[in-house]
Amino acid sequence: MPPERLIRIEDPADPRIAEFTAMRDRDLAGRGDRFIAEGRVVLQALADASAGAAGSGSARFVIEKVLILENRVSGLGDLIDRLEPDCPVYVAGREVLDAVVGFAMHRGVLALGRHLPPQSLDAFLATLPGEALLVVACGIANHDNIGGIFRNAGVFGADGVVLDASCCDPLYRKAIRVSVGAALRVPFCRGGGTDDLIGKLMTNGFEVVGLSPRGANRLQSFSPAKRQALLLGTEGEGLPAEVLDRVTTLRIEQAPGLDSLNVATASGIALWQVASKMGRTGD
Repeated sequence: MPPERLIRIEDPADPRIAEFTAMRDRDLAGRGDRFIAEGRVVLQALADASAGAAGSGSARFVIEKVLILENRVSGLGDLIDRLEPDCPVYVAGREVLDAVVGFAMHRGVLALGRHLPPQSLDAFLATLPGEALLVVACGIANHDNIGGIFRNAGVFGADGVVLDASCCDPLYRKAIRVSVGAALRVPFCRGGGTDDLIGKLMTNGFEVVGLSPRGANRLQSFSPAKRQALLLGTEGEGLPAEVLDRVTTLRIEQAPGLDSLNVATASGIALWQVASKMGRTGD
């Protein structure tokens, strides 16, 4: 890594790093196609997902700039070398970086990413293999849950995540962090309403099953199809009754008298069971 690659920042108000300013407040308002990634693991995931952005067009993200704590630079040379030549790498001391971000828990590695124009749902489904596993999230408004669902989808080899129009953004800083970068690694697509999503999935040969405490079938007895979509509903109300009436429903057996599982936890259990039967989790 040539030293001239690093650009020193001495002033927290430097306009070149304005996107990183007061991240806690700005993140709540959303950033359009732009998002903040933090930490080495997440930057690694973003670099992997950005590979080829200037070449084949297969990348889904672009890294626009990076801001690094000065004592972290020496351990990040391999990642910095992977960045596009026109991507600025800013370096700052602890006091400056804390003042920029607004809090100290930033791991010393920050990147501004941009999500390239996403595919339509039809185009997204057309790219999937003949044997495919999808997670379909409906009405998930909690960033921790979205992050957990993406992490589980990555761990258990899902081919992608489909989000309905009411789901929160998986590229919010907290969702990316909770997913440990899986929100950048697992392909995803946002569709419209749940009914429309189900119809398009079925048209593309997917068997759609809904996870619910009221499910008619036991999860452990379920045999997945070659193209399988696992539908997850929001906390509390879960999937609407009209959706459950339209698809095969599965339940996770629980001890009597207890409430339903957190949706991210339930997604992990269901994905483990389905992915195992589809031969995606190894021996």
